[in-house]
Amino acid sequence: MIASKTRFEGCDYRAAVPAVVFVAPYFLPTTSRFIVAAATTPGVALGLVSADPAQKIPNEVRPHLAAHYQVENALDPDQLHKAVTAIAGQLGGVDRILGPLEELQVPMAQVRAALSVEGVDVETARNFRDKDRMKKVLSAHGLPCARHRLVGSTDAAWEFINAIGLPVVAKPPSGSGTRNTFRLNEPGQVESWLRWSPPSMENPTLLEEFVTGDEHAFDCVFVKGQPVWWNISNYYPTPLQVMENAWIQWSVVLPRDISGPEYAQISEAGPAAITALGLQTGLVHMEWFRRPDGSIAISEAAVRPPGAQFSTLISYAHDFDLYRDWAKLMIYQEFDPPPRQYAVGAAYLRGQGKGQVVGISGLEKAQETAAGMVVEIKLPETGQSPTGHYEGEGYVIVRHPETARVEEAIRAIVANVKVALG
Repeated sequence: MIASKTRFEGCDYRAAVPAVVFVAPYFLPTTSRFIVAAATTPGVALGLVSADPAQKIPNEVRPHLAAHYQVENALDPDQLHKAVTAIAGQLGGVDRILGPLEELQVPMAQVRAALSVEGVDVETARNFRDKDRMKKVLSAHGLPCARHRLVGSTDAAWEFINAIGLPVVAKPPSGSGTRNTFRLNEPGQVESWLRWSPPSMENPTLLEEFVTGDEHAFDCVFVKGQPVWWNISNYYPTPLQVMENAWIQWSVVLPRDISGPEYAQISEAGPAAITALGLQTGLVHMEWFRRPDGSIAISEAAVRPPGAQFSTLISYAHDFDLYRDWAKLMIYQEFDPPPRQYAVGAAYLRGQGKGQVVGISGLEKAQETAAGMVVEIKLPETGQSPTGHYEGEGYVIVRHPETARVEEAIRAIVANVKVALG
């Protein structure tokens, strides 16, 4: 372990209440936005745990930081416990431990339990992190989710597949996004997958029914056991389809009005699922499907802010700062955003071909439709390597009071803007 402790004398941390420890393995751009939000929340003494050294702490954070502790592995609960204990010694105790990454939720909950710190407990964190466990909880409460089984052998895999039929989806039980997620369409693919990555009792795989239909997101805030706000996003197409087809550009639209009957089922099932999983206070990002027959199925949920620029999209939809309000939620258990004022959409710019980014075309053509609606843009840079992810190498965010106008603009961007690799 790197036992590097830094005290920052720029703020009167003894007078500040509460004392908060923020865990951030690395100071990546999105993580840094959450750190800045926590650091600048009024009345907070902030301690920071990271694998990155103190020299990399964002400049906006330094004037507000009371302590920093560097570790080798911020996901290791033992190292995290030692770091939080050291910071508690400097701050006179710790009232909150928070971090936005999914992989952090169980280790942070374990440290909370050891130090009697209020927040998401270990049982709840595991309910969200372990996708097999999650689906068992949801099924036990009669909530809609895909048929599934955690398999620890080749025989168990074939038993499940023969019972429900192909296709199925194979994924790690504690994964996130589409990392190491595969659709198996026919027996030959199953056999190849089993040879390449055979499941075992030590390294099991979660197999799921492949749910056809439209995919969506449901983001929901709970305060003291009650849902107080939620967001719905529409995916075009599903992230798994994007990963399976290199030519597809992913896009997301947040409709302005989410109160209609088309969202009634998830507006009931989403909060019920979060209650069943045990959350008292926090933000949950949930993914769900609407089947062709109109029924829904919850895919998975994570007790963390959403990725893929969704926190930014939600901020634009409500004309507020979700990064700051998430920090306020986690520290003070308060959340009261303004009403939704806009529809918002994002087109993710994904390089076509092989190699590195060599050029971008079609911006002028897309601008004919999206003029006056673009609120944020990140264009891929020449020489940039592809991410290999459905988020691509850049994005364009648009917003407008009318959902149809946002959908039209997103279609124009996807159809015209091309990122060439070579």
